[in-house]
Amino acid sequence: MKVDVLLGLQWGDEGKGKIVDVLTPEYDIIARFQGGPNAGHTIEFDDKKFILHTIPSGIFNEKTINIIGNGVIIDAYIFNKELINLKNNNIDAEKNLLISKKAHLILPTHRLLDATYENAKGKSKIGSTLKGIGPAYTDKTARDGIRIGNINNPDFKKNYNNLKQKHLQIIDFYKFDYTEYLIDGLLFSEYEEKWFEAIEKIRTLKTIDSEYFINQSLKNNKSILAEGAQGTLLDVDFGSYPFVTSSNTITAGVCIGLGVAPNRIGNVFGVFKAYCTRVGSGPFPTELSDETGEKLRDKGNEFGSTTGRPRRCGWLDITALKYSIMLNGVTSLIMTKADVLNHFENINISTKYKYNNDIIDYIPFELPDEKLNPDYNILKGWNTSIDNITSFDNIPAELSDYINFIEHQVGIPIKIISVGPDRKQIIRK
Repeated sequence: MKVDVLLGLQWGDEGKGKIVDVLTPEYDIIARFQGGPNAGHTIEFDDKKFILHTIPSGIFNEKTINIIGNGVIIDAYIFNKELINLKNNNIDAEKNLLISKKAHLILPTHRLLDATYENAKGKSKIGSTLKGIGPAYTDKTARDGIRIGNINNPDFKKNYNNLKQKHLQIIDFYKFDYTEYLIDGLLFSEYEEKWFEAIEKIRTLKTIDSEYFINQSLKNNKSILAEGAQGTLLDVDFGSYPFVTSSNTITAGVCIGLGVAPNRIGNVFGVFKAYCTRVGSGPFPTELSDETGEKLRDKGNEFGSTTGRPRRCGWLDITALKYSIMLNGVTSLIMTKADVLNHFENINISTKYKYNNDIIDYIPFELPDEKLNPDYNILKGWNTSIDNITSFDNIPAELSDYINFIEHQVGIPIKIISVGPDRKQIIRK
């Protein structure tokens, strides 16, 4: 057996959570391999809406094991809130949830550091979610981090306090007054207290040497789907740096984030929206700062599930999509939010860029929005509701043309289309 992979091909928010939920019955194990509570995977069914930040999106299937891999970073407080919310909705997440002992913790002071650094950047802010992601990954790389497997050690509290003091010294250097700063509506001391209460909860959960567990599961012919967070264009190495996340969001990150060899990677499902969105700062060649962009935001309800911030919206970018497909070795595509384009007479798709008086089909290292202009193809919109369609045979001809155009451009088949937020609103080829 091999590990299949599902990840985003844009700037995140592609609808990965719903698709993982849809595919979960086909797998024995769902495993998150990177990121942290900056993720916001939304799943809707039975008139209920859930947003998962740390727990894998397969948690709603009682027969599936869900693993938080070593590449994930965990804020104990946010994680515990997820558990409580699921329990309040009669979902026993603890029964099938396993946590890697090598997963790192986000400390309360990591969140203060995040706010400190973002505040110091002034107008050069990267648009951080302020969840402590960057500082936690920084400590991991600097070999100062604290891992899940450390919380039962006798010196856990001592190590926590040592790292906390180091963080506070940095915060003091930047003269950031955190005394009145609220973390999720709580003062620092209040947040820290609840964080430690959540640590006590984590001590009751099942922790594992995940790399051994996953590789043994493969030997036992268990099917595994690796779930990514954020999106390819936010990858710390290959995204629009420095406006990126702090982890490797691409397929290669699965090997590091779960402890599997490259030759154990199987199918790679690439998820993309029928248009593009982005939260925070950074290049966005096809961004629409007009009524059309507002219409996309309104029809798509494009507000961050983690931050609540309005997302920037624009047309589909084939050049960026091909780049992501190349980096990830995508074997099949999944297009989400096709229904958002229901009410457009015409739909633009950028296939190349106009750059320094040339037409190019790649993303240059220098990525200035003011010089990188999209070269659009205009397709006729279907201009009708597709929300209740369940078969490819019944889709409008214009939507079929839209799909065929994308497939021809990228050379990869689109196997699934999402036509609404509910798990039932899916069309499979």
